[in-house]
Amino acid sequence: MGGRHRNYEEKLIAPERAAELMDEGWKRADLHVHTTCSFDVLPAKDLNPESLYEKSLEMGMDFVTFTDHDTMEAYEILGWDREKLVPGVEMTIYDPELAGHTLHVNVFELDREEFSELREIAKIEQNLKSFTGYLKRHKLPFVYNHPFWFDFHQQPNPSSVPKLAKLFPVLEYNMHELKQKNELTIALAERFGKSIVATTDTHSGKLGQVYTLARGDSFREYFRNIEKGRNYIVPEDLTRELLIEEMNTWIDLIFEKSQKSRDIKNYLTGIKSLDAMVKISRSTLLNYSPRLNRTAMNLFYMISNTGLPASFYIHSEKSFAKEIEKKIKIENRK
Repeated sequence: MGGRHRNYEEKLIAPERAAELMDEGWKRADLHVHTTCSFDVLPAKDLNPESLYEKSLEMGMDFVTFTDHDTMEAYEILGWDREKLVPGVEMTIYDPELAGHTLHVNVFELDREEFSELREIAKIEQNLKSFTGYLKRHKLPFVYNHPFWFDFHQQPNPSSVPKLAKLFPVLEYNMHELKQKNELTIALAERFGKSIVATTDTHSGKLGQVYTLARGDSFREYFRNIEKGRNYIVPEDLTRELLIEEMNTWIDLIFEKSQKSRDIKNYLTGIKSLDAMVKISRSTLLNYSPRLNRTAMNLFYMISNTGLPASFYIHSEKSFAKEIEKKIKIENRK
């Protein structure tokens, strides 16, 4: 999958270089952030739209957007015209014929009516070409999120990803993916002349750890420069240490900062150890026994800090990334 059109090695820059560019007027944004409006975010005050909006402003983000799963409730809560706020959503679409698996697509600068119409295409038509055609006709900025992510309830179909990528102007370099998967995404972008954005895809409030830089007085101008490849990204990849830190953050959210555990939404993260924590934390006994709750929390911290759950997850994801690369190479040779 070697690059033919664009060389992305020079696009990946360190925070020090990014600071220089920002001093020169370049704008930054984290284009994939979830709030409590997403079904898979714990109901903690720190993660509600208002708290994350204020946090973004304090961090000096030039554009603030929230991309919750198939809902724009965050903007009903915040208001649609707040300073620096850009309406966004992460749309789920399953196209059984073209893709054979579920895709996630970030869409920006859409209004209520456009969101409603896109949701109808995604749910009723289940046609990705119709979906992306609508986005292009309405001139809505959009991104193919984590191209090599697959819903663990579905059979992965990596061989379809290259043809799907052709439908998108921008691909995502996702902080919560392994370096091997992000490198596959970059190779895909180079091969088809697509652009890249770096995002956190945070579900725990850690926005802005990675970001995308481009010039632009408005979000539309900023994103247009990204589409043209006139941008830089400050990336980071999922590592064992980062995953341990993330797991400890989730433990804190589950046992300390969330509302009563019985009110936690029923969701799965795909990381078995985290899912086990959520299920156990919903125990009625834990909810009404502070001592037992504290014991369970300390036990989970101890298990997390051994690094074993993180190492197991990283190992399985590395193996999967190798399988994807082999599959794509085989498909390319056919």
